[in-house]
Amino acid sequence: MSALELQNVDWQVADNRRAHHTGQFSSREVILRRGQSCNIVAFFNRALNSEEGLNLTAETGPNPSESARTKATFPVASGRSTGGSWAAEVMENNGNALTIAIYSPASAPIGRYTLSLQISSKGRVSSVKLGTFVLLFNPWLQADDVFMSNQAERQEYVEEDSGIIFVGSTNRIGMVGWNFGQYEEDILNISLSILDKSLNFRRDPGTDVARRNDPKYVGRVLSAMINSNDDNGVIAGNWSGSYTGGLDPRNWNGSVEILKEWKKSGFRPVRFGQCWVFAGTLNTVLRCLGIPSRVITNFNSAHDTDRNLSVDVYYDPMGNPLDKGSDSVWNFHVWNEGWFVRNDLGPSYNGWQVLDATPQERSQGVFQCGPASVIAVREGDVDRNFDMPFIYSEVNADRITWIYNASNGTQKQNSIDTRSVGRYISTKAVGSYSRMDITDKYKYPEDSNEERRVQEKALSKLKPNPSFGATSAEDLPREERAPSISGRFKVNGVLAVGQEVNLALLLKNLASDRKTVTVNMTAWTIVYNGTLVHEVWKGSATVSLDPEEEVQHPVKITYAQYDKYLKADNMIRTTAVCKVSDEAEVVVERDIILDNPTLTLEVLDRARVRKPVNVQMLFSNPLDEPVKDCVLMVEGSGLLRGNLKIEVPALRPKERSRVRFEILPTRSGTKQLLADFSCNKFPAIKAMLSIDVVE
Repeated sequence: MSALELQNVDWQVADNRRAHHTGQFSSREVILRRGQSCNIVAFFNRALNSEEGLNLTAETGPNPSESARTKATFPVASGRSTGGSWAAEVMENNGNALTIAIYSPASAPIGRYTLSLQISSKGRVSSVKLGTFVLLFNPWLQADDVFMSNQAERQEYVEEDSGIIFVGSTNRIGMVGWNFGQYEEDILNISLSILDKSLNFRRDPGTDVARRNDPKYVGRVLSAMINSNDDNGVIAGNWSGSYTGGLDPRNWNGSVEILKEWKKSGFRPVRFGQCWVFAGTLNTVLRCLGIPSRVITNFNSAHDTDRNLSVDVYYDPMGNPLDKGSDSVWNFHVWNEGWFVRNDLGPSYNGWQVLDATPQERSQGVFQCGPASVIAVREGDVDRNFDMPFIYSEVNADRITWIYNASNGTQKQNSIDTRSVGRYISTKAVGSYSRMDITDKYKYPEDSNEERRVQEKALSKLKPNPSFGATSAEDLPREERAPSISGRFKVNGVLAVGQEVNLALLLKNLASDRKTVTVNMTAWTIVYNGTLVHEVWKGSATVSLDPEEEVQHPVKITYAQYDKYLKADNMIRTTAVCKVSDEAEVVVERDIILDNPTLTLEVLDRARVRKPVNVQMLFSNPLDEPVKDCVLMVEGSGLLRGNLKIEVPALRPKERSRVRFEILPTRSGTKQLLADFSCNKFPAIKAMLSIDVVE
């Protein structure tokens, strides 16, 4: 009888991928989820006899070892072994064809594995490579750290390949569509190569690959690698308002083009990103690897650089906001939450964990942030891993306003606001485009007893000696806390790019005697994180107020004044410093966002898989001047391969443009088409359209 030899192996790719919820990936390879069995059929030159033995070896990483659990050798047995180890059993024996079920542990490191077969026959052992497979986290399996029991949530947070991200400001919440595209060609390979480019892998590949069994570890490494600081990661951040040499962050429609460009350039950082770009890209990679994740927006997000739970904001007496000090409050900031257990902290901290890939502060010497348990944030447990004080401050810091006088170098504290930071914390609702407010997951209601208790607990954990250097609203003398006038900016009419901005400063006398108020006002174009771009308007006034009288002082900013300095954020910050004789100044501030003209997308045919579909874009130039350098960028997972870039002819004043293009759907279901239109006057106009694709 001849020695036993393997002649062929059938990986049963389609069946295994269906069973493992990986059928949507566009690559044709074997993609499995850990802790779940897969079947292969091995064809031999003859039937196996009882003296002969089969062993399988699964290994991952550059130097696999059994002690690191990156290599396992296990027998093909007639019965299944139980427990958290690799195992194989014969399911069917048809003479020379064996159907073998292979089981991976629910705690196996994720990544690309090689599987080989050792045959013991006639006193000799021969080895043959069967092929490779990719092993991912398994949110469908209770034994996995990323298990998510709710099917609708799992569909949204693991399988959904498009979504929306909330942006704007507290008084004007907007949204942009984002193409996560985790199933698109090569995205899985690129996601795995992000791990292989990390500092941890470069320093000690064996340990790094072994630790890829832990979603906490993988999430933290990815939060470092999605930004390019320290490690030549994926995206270079830029908040300057000038984006020469790269793309304005507002022009991206999704992560796919970013990840592909990173690989194509030989892994050089892609320029440029801001917080939602980092978060959208991290979300793609987390979902791709099987960690349930979502994108979170925090409005009035504090960037506290000195861990004192307060941020200092400065103005000069003329009403100019100042770039002084390193603290800031961003109009909005976007991060991610990943869903997994916290065996390092205990079960009460399981569930959503904050991961933030935007480079703001170093953690353990590297720009990385999280995972921080959302429950720990709400409870003020700022001494728990990872980066809790920073994330706690983002949603809870007090905002302290200072007036700085450059002529004599003095500064005086103007007011403390304990309520404005961390508002409307938002994420996309499950199964719809509506906004789900999750502020209550991050903090107790403002001014409630729990909220005060948590804030005191957090402060005491951060400051061993609470009396030292802490200022809070309670410490201020009474008269400093209650000014005799109040002020606010009110918007009159529409806010649209190309139109005059009409505001009114409403001043009210709160006292029972007459007051004379001196007002200094400025308006600056800004980037959403508060970076000042250019002063576009200033004014001053003296207003007399009878007891309890309220007056309106009009503010007009013309298009000609802001046109050249408005950034793609479309944000203008108006400030008034109001002074009543010898009292403390009252600072009134409002950020306004101007609307872009509408970009409309419409489908002209019924959308079917593998049938070309015509789509039309409509745009009207609202300005009294021509717009030129017009480019339309379109993408959408399952609707077209890669992205479309269409040069659009220049438009005369008030002229309407109609552009037709073709898409070719590759998958059925509801898909999201995203468009970005840019020109010399409008750097980033967005549109999105849901398209139902039938088989």
